[in-house]
Amino acid sequence: MVMTKSIRVVSSIAMVYLLSGPLFTFAQTDSSKVYFNVTVEQPTDGSITINPPIPAGGKVAAGTVLTATVSPAAGYALDSGYYTISGPWSPAYFEVFTPEFQIPVDQNRTIGASLIEKKSLEGFTVTQDVMYAQPGVKKLKYDVYSPDGAKNLPCIVIIHGGGWLFNTEDIMRGLARELVRGGKYVVFSIDYRWIGTHDGDQIPNTLADIIGDVYGAIANIQEHAKGYGADPARMAVTGDSAGGHLSAAAIDLAGQIGDGGFGVKDGVYQFKPTYLPAGKSIDRVREEITQAIKVAAPSYGVFSSTMLMKGTRDTNQPLAAIKACAPLNHIPNVRERAVPQLLLRGKLDLLITDSEVQTYADALKAAGQTVEYVQVEGASHAFFDWKPDARTKATFYKFGVPYAAKMESFFDTVFYPKR
Repeated sequence: MVMTKSIRVVSSIAMVYLLSGPLFTFAQTDSSKVYFNVTVEQPTDGSITINPPIPAGGKVAAGTVLTATVSPAAGYALDSGYYTISGPWSPAYFEVFTPEFQIPVDQNRTIGASLIEKKSLEGFTVTQDVMYAQPGVKKLKYDVYSPDGAKNLPCIVIIHGGGWLFNTEDIMRGLARELVRGGKYVVFSIDYRWIGTHDGDQIPNTLADIIGDVYGAIANIQEHAKGYGADPARMAVTGDSAGGHLSAAAIDLAGQIGDGGFGVKDGVYQFKPTYLPAGKSIDRVREEITQAIKVAAPSYGVFSSTMLMKGTRDTNQPLAAIKACAPLNHIPNVRERAVPQLLLRGKLDLLITDSEVQTYADALKAAGQTVEYVQVEGASHAFFDWKPDARTKATFYKFGVPYAAKMESFFDTVFYPKR
């Protein structure tokens, strides 16, 4: 499996509150040159070679471009090569998915590699960077995890977190591997525009734009699902943190897909998918998506307009627009449409409160919907994230793996009911 893309990975929804401080840190200066500290973290299951070699003491002249070559040990494969990025958040990484990559020395760097057992990558194929739209500067894409021999399997769509303004679909690759491994689902991990101007767009992106991206990705997935061995009419959605909000929105707000504009007319708030298949009307796309999404598993997500306003700091949007994006305000009655949901939250989560999730669970129950709310003992925020550092991976193995199995079992009740 060849991986060629590179990404920047930072922590999740907390980044909304941490966007201040210097990005670059000088290590040492003299009258003629600037130097930075460069450290290499040698992986335990392989090695990294750096050229030109780092001098004794680890100080490298600014402007130097280093080349790293990763050599996995027998039985292991490359998960990613990486180098750290200084900033107000920690840890932050720039990840590269090729065994050789370059590192610009323009700040203090730590260079390393994440390696994974080859057997954990067996039984499925990964198709990366399927582009589905480009409404602005950023190309929107998704990755596909297909079990070997897949044919007409249900889909799982994963939506990553990151405060709506950081991360890409790659941070969900651990969860995607767990959900595809059983051979019962084809998994699609999607990316979307970042809120505001963080993509480089001149016109700020809104929550409504991002939800439109989610529906655009789903419409594109449905159009091409059969080519990956998937059934476009049977879909589950999940996501964590900001992706928890977006996955809940995907299932709850599907009836609001349309081209009537978002707040252009008084009281009209519709989400236009970023991608629309050729020859299909918006009404047909709405019908197909609404009927296809049959279950959701939003993890430690944001569901209320109050938390959306606080979390996005999108104060330029009127309250009515924020409410139009809040799943709590748009739960369908079960007599109209079933939206069964599994809600997961770490008991030690300091960002998403028990009250936020419980209020949403209670509203689902009041609408007659099937809901299961599970608080994960000992877990904090973002336990479904996958990053190259040992701590994040250990957290995923401790909490992400067993609760991915819990999620899969919940989806099975819909797509593989016991008889």
